[in-house]
Amino acid sequence: MSVAELFAALFPHFARLHVEFVRVIGRTVCIRARGREASAVCPGCGEAATRVHSRYERRPSDTAISNQQAVLHLQVRRFFCDEADCERRTFAEQIPGLTFRHGRCTVLLRTVREQIALALGGRAGARLTELQAIGLGKDALLRLIRALPDPDVKTVRVLGVDDFALKKGNHYGTIMIDLEERRPVDVLPERSADALADWLTAHPGTEIICRDRAACYAEGADRGAGTATQVADRFHLWQNLADATERLVKRLRAQWEPPPAAKPEAALPDMPEGTRAQQTRQRHAAVHALMAKGVNHSGIVAELRMDPKTVRKYMRAAAADELVSGRPTGRRSVLDEHTAYLLARFNEGCTSSDRLHKELVERGLKVSERTVRRFVRSLKQNNPSIAGPPVPKAREVTPVVLTHPDNRTEDNRVTLKELRDRCPDLDAACDLVARFAEMLVHLRGEEKLATWTTDAENSPLPELRGFAAGLRKDWGAVMAGLSLHWNSGPVEGHVNRVKMLKRQMYGRAKTDLLRKRVLLCR
Repeated sequence: MSVAELFAALFPHFARLHVEFVRVIGRTVCIRARGREASAVCPGCGEAATRVHSRYERRPSDTAISNQQAVLHLQVRRFFCDEADCERRTFAEQIPGLTFRHGRCTVLLRTVREQIALALGGRAGARLTELQAIGLGKDALLRLIRALPDPDVKTVRVLGVDDFALKKGNHYGTIMIDLEERRPVDVLPERSADALADWLTAHPGTEIICRDRAACYAEGADRGAGTATQVADRFHLWQNLADATERLVKRLRAQWEPPPAAKPEAALPDMPEGTRAQQTRQRHAAVHALMAKGVNHSGIVAELRMDPKTVRKYMRAAAADELVSGRPTGRRSVLDEHTAYLLARFNEGCTSSDRLHKELVERGLKVSERTVRRFVRSLKQNNPSIAGPPVPKAREVTPVVLTHPDNRTEDNRVTLKELRDRCPDLDAACDLVARFAEMLVHLRGEEKLATWTTDAENSPLPELRGFAAGLRKDWGAVMAGLSLHWNSGPVEGHVNRVKMLKRQMYGRAKTDLLRKRVLLCR
């Protein structure tokens, strides 16, 4: 490969230039060049001009060469426009694919900077351009993003609509997704029926609208595209059912407890004696063994090498229990005066250490939760029949009810079966949830939704009756959501991408800048 061919392969955007020389000054590569064409096209009338008015030098920056800044010393000609009808008398030539009007960099370098700005934002983008020897300030990068034109919006046949938080709990925007191409088509600065209706009116041709169950989007879709089919998102339908199921399980938890049975009264645990008590018993036995052999007081003192007063105390005690303290450890506890109260409450069925601690505090006792917890643990270990098996919590049972039967563990199957046997309402709820899940997964809404809704409305479960009433209010969209294959999954993915872009733009995430990055960043 010749030098000319190598230069053309490495710098294809210089194809319309005649390069005169290349010089390296410090860490800057200077390239002196001029245009090859004898004429230039007038930007006013589009006619070619050949008469030269004057020449001047432009110095646009180019992409780095071996991590060195590249500057193009370009000899530019100004031409006369000889067309009588053209408003321009003179114009400066532009090299196609290389320069643009008022540009201080080449088209290639501007494109590189724009892509870095779209991908990273201001500060991070500025750091990367500095490392690549094409440095540009953070504010200049943000201006590049704002100057980019919006992509053309073609007719969107299947539209996905969802909200995202500009300021959580305060201000929300709306993102619009072309579900066939899976790309964003617009971002609205508000979440309202008026904004959606205006957008749909300005962009006709939408046939299907996938949305969540927000009333504002339903109203906006009706007003802006009344003939379009609205599809309720299956994820939100399942989420609404899960919320209703959780409320139902919390209400039914009291029915899970096994029937009351006669329980023995709890007793304080037998605590092992300490080393001091054991030593006392051993010494008492040794003293009385010598006494039985006829050894006198002085002999016992000499034999056991103990203090005479201690030996006399052991000789006077008929049994070792007289010398051992009533408490094995010999230490008093802050709960000693309240032991009877705690035993009574434990026998009544109150086995919660947190609740017992609160009751003791209300009685005026200053005691730590840890002390009460240790006491209750000892009672449970000494009286397992009174403590009984723990009742499952609602947050533990709800996921089991909502899980496919094939994916439940063996312990979960056994637990759920016991609870359904004890609670008929929970058994009915599990059947309804399973039927709705089967209908949702296999898209059998047209066949089974009406029957399921009627059964839920006639059930004794107020939570599922309320869920069914909500389905009636949005019947068309729910029926489509449980029958058509379209869903809002791609929309949720783009909402997550919006969150990522917001985190990158912390402190500078204005709506217009965020909109540009959402629409243009790939």
